[in-house]
Amino acid sequence: MARLSSHCIPAVTWLVALWLVAVAACLPAWAQSQSAGDDEPVDRLPLAALLIGDGNYDRARQVLAAVDTDAEDFDAPRYHTLSGLVALNLEEYPRAVVEFEQAIEAGQDAPIVYLYLAQAHFGGENYAATLTALDQAGEDTTRIPSVFLIRSQALWSLERFDEAWAVLNQGRAQFPDRVNDFARRQVFLLVEQGLYQAALSLAQDLLGRTSGDVSDALAIGNALIQADQASEAAALLEEAMLTAPEDATVAKLLAQSYLVQDMPLAAAQVLRQGAYYNPDLLIESAELFRQTGRLNEALTLNGQAIDQPKKLKQRLAILIGLSRFDQAAAMEDDLKRVQLLDDEDIRYALAYAHFKTGDYAAAEAQLFFLESPENFRKATELRRVMGECEQNPWLCL
Repeated sequence: MARLSSHCIPAVTWLVALWLVAVAACLPAWAQSQSAGDDEPVDRLPLAALLIGDGNYDRARQVLAAVDTDAEDFDAPRYHTLSGLVALNLEEYPRAVVEFEQAIEAGQDAPIVYLYLAQAHFGGENYAATLTALDQAGEDTTRIPSVFLIRSQALWSLERFDEAWAVLNQGRAQFPDRVNDFARRQVFLLVEQGLYQAALSLAQDLLGRTSGDVSDALAIGNALIQADQASEAAALLEEAMLTAPEDATVAKLLAQSYLVQDMPLAAAQVLRQGAYYNPDLLIESAELFRQTGRLNEALTLNGQAIDQPKKLKQRLAILIGLSRFDQAAAMEDDLKRVQLLDDEDIRYALAYAHFKTGDYAAAEAQLFFLESPENFRKATELRRVMGECEQNPWLCL
């Protein structure tokens, strides 16, 4: 079954505070080793813990590699825990699992190590093992909002949807300041189960509580589109467009929801509205108006565009569509200036415009450069027509 993986819990965010606890526990031993004098051997485990706390995982691994694992005072539980943290943060999940399990086998009994093990299993997409490790960590250790989200995601991935929903409800009750995080996950769970109207209703409630923040609307709208529910996505994104009319991404996604429903004119109008705030949308809006046959509106929007190559390429197509061949042919110098004549399709369109103005020599000058099979075929056909027009001018009036 397809997963909404782009909305999964970030890999390590919920462990940051826990690392700091581990590092703090190591500080006294590290300080003692430093005060002993420069001639004393460095206690590498506290040093590795400090490096992990600072995010220097590669350096921490180098320090751990130099630890004498055969020494009488070798601290195996601590060594394997730190090695597991390095692997976890480098996203080496199978290695992290091995290290944490070795730490537990060596006598590591801190509940927090089971949280680390759960995260390693989660990163490796072993969701059943994730749940087992979370249970082993105990309620006191797992009473953290992000852990509730991890558990619900694991249950969800195992298609235990009712249990996932219950965990999210528990999270909403226990952490009212994080209610939006849990509601957001519930929206995606409803989408996954095909309960689109319920998802839309909950999403609208969520957006009402996060006024001004359209990131949820974008994520949920995209999920609905991917689930072939473009009309529900449009309903959500229309509200977001009212809230944030200046957001180009909202305009684009709303336009996409209309295109999926075969409503190109509505999509064009949305992009035109978005272009008031983001001129980069002018070309896209003009193109949709051109494709729907609204050429004069397309030409007006094109005239406001800034990107010269895109503007001129589109303008040539619009002018030819409007049968304004003199204006299209007059664009030759501008097209050459922005190197658009390197595009054979553009060169053929210019040749066609010259042909329609009756300037066969100028048309032939452009056809000469066409080499691709399709354009060569079209050039041959246009030469044939020009030949007939020269012999019988009345045919081409």
